[in-house]
Amino acid sequence: MTAPALTLYGRKWCHLCDDMLAALEAMRPAWDFSVTVVDVDSDPALEAKYDEIVPVLALDERELCRYRFDAAAVIAVVPAVQAA
Repeated sequence: MTAPALTLYGRKWCHLCDDMLAALEAMRPAWDFSVTVVDVDSDPALEAKYDEIVPVLALDERELCRYRFDAAAVIAVVPAVQAA
């Protein structure tokens, strides 16, 4: 099974974005996923779409959480790492 590829939309100066990324990184030992961080200010279309609602964590086009990290929403879509 391929690990889910999450996307974190945020801004470089956004402390909530930093908090959400830190929460995701803390999950890495137990949960199997990848995460790509996208700076919405680097693309006018993304800046218009997300404007003041960052951070947004998404799986494909499905929003998992906005503003604050929602561990239950993430755990629902990412598989646990299997013990070796």
